[in-house]
Amino acid sequence: MLNSSLSELRKARQLLLSEISAYPSPIAGCDEQFNKLLSDRARISNAIKALESSPFVATPCDLQPGSVSESR
Repeated sequence: MLNSSLSELRKARQLLLSEISAYPSPIAGCDEQFNKLLSDRARISNAIKALESSPFVATPCDLQPGSVSESR
């Protein structure tokens, strides 16, 4: 499931990059469509980074069965 999600996000990012590079110039700073493309590109890139990163999983210091872990 993770690999298929990453694959779909990469496809979406590639489509956005193609659309951004084909966008007619000059581009005004207030061009809402272009700014939306840039925003979507950032969101997709952030989602890819989040899926590719190793999550931090807190574990107790003593991994013996029945032991109580202290939360800090």
